[in-house]
Amino acid sequence: MGVLLLVGLACSGILLLFVMRASPHVAFVLWCATLFFVPVWIGVSIGPFWSAITLMTGAAVVAFGRNLTLLPVDGVVAILVFMMVAQYGLKLASLATVVMAMSEWILPYILGRLVLTRLPHASFVDIFAAFVVIAALLGVVEFVTHTNVFTRISGPVSVSLYETWGTLQERGGNLRVEGAFGHSIAYGVTLAMGSAFVVASRAKIWMKLIALLVITAAVAASLSRLGLLTLALTVGLSLLLMPGLGRRLRIGILVLGGGGAVALLPALTRILSAAGQEASGSADYRLDLMSLLKVVRPWGSAEDFVGLTTGGSYLGVFARSIDNAALVAALRVGWVGAVLLLAVVGFAAVRLLRRGGANPASIAVAAQIPSLFTVAFITQFAVAFWFLVGVAVSWPVLGPLTRGSRRRTNE
Repeated sequence: MGVLLLVGLACSGILLLFVMRASPHVAFVLWCATLFFVPVWIGVSIGPFWSAITLMTGAAVVAFGRNLTLLPVDGVVAILVFMMVAQYGLKLASLATVVMAMSEWILPYILGRLVLTRLPHASFVDIFAAFVVIAALLGVVEFVTHTNVFTRISGPVSVSLYETWGTLQERGGNLRVEGAFGHSIAYGVTLAMGSAFVVASRAKIWMKLIALLVITAAVAASLSRLGLLTLALTVGLSLLLMPGLGRRLRIGILVLGGGGAVALLPALTRILSAAGQEASGSADYRLDLMSLLKVVRPWGSAEDFVGLTTGGSYLGVFARSIDNAALVAALRVGWVGAVLLLAVVGFAAVRLLRRGGANPASIAVAAQIPSLFTVAFITQFAVAFWFLVGVAVSWPVLGPLTRGSRRRTNE
């Protein structure tokens, strides 16, 4: 029975690849659906456990694969890949570390580089924006009903991942909305990135304003200060730098932002004040993380710091959670690897400073730079972020939005 099941899964996978290869739109819709609505604890165990989003990203890379114009930044990524493989070969990094980096950083980046080679820019923006809005709507429903349906999904589950990410969080006695992302911060910052695509989409002005209102409500319901900060940065950068936005849209967003702040600020202030000790402890924790810099190596994974005390600081307390993506990268692949990663991010983000070169992906990546030092690459946030880094790198090479998209955006 087990063999028949494996054969059936293999045949289904091959058929799915043919469908995705034949229709880029279907391929991207399936990938977005997996990103936004399938938790990371859902997947299959073939040797190690493979999350659904990792499998779907791999399938999408095959579906979108074609000739691509390589850029210098791709050389940096190639060096990083070679370096991680070499570290494993020299026993300076574990297989788990290399697999994690490949599946959560490199594979999504490759997909981001490929997706616009077969999918029109305008279609890409509209599809991604639509899924962001649907995820936000479900978050609002979760807030109203106090029910997260994603934690109840049955199927092939990683018990360890479910125990880590399947428990709902609270702040100030209030349930934090997290959708299918397993963590409220991952949910909030991913929606924040998606807001740039809503602004750039071909939807009518009133649709964009309602969509941004829903996204703001969902991010606020996550009770994530970082989510709200990066949402404000993303929308602000979009207003300032995104080409082709009409005056009515800009005014509408400014009015919506002011009204939303007035409406949400009292409730958020009350909740965050009630959780003041928790918030203060969270800030202190992030400062204490800097003590881990003592164990970072230039090359390879850091030594095991569980049980280690340096300078009077017990480092084992950070073994379970390190809310700093840049630091986690340094701990896993060394300072050199972390610098290479940040260089790739910088290359993607700096594109928005070029005259007329801002696009929703580069804006989304630039607005997330504060997140790299305040939250780890967790659950689907890691995949979404590195995917958009790849898109931001590709966009200037492949051209702007279509003429039709720009006309609608100018309404």
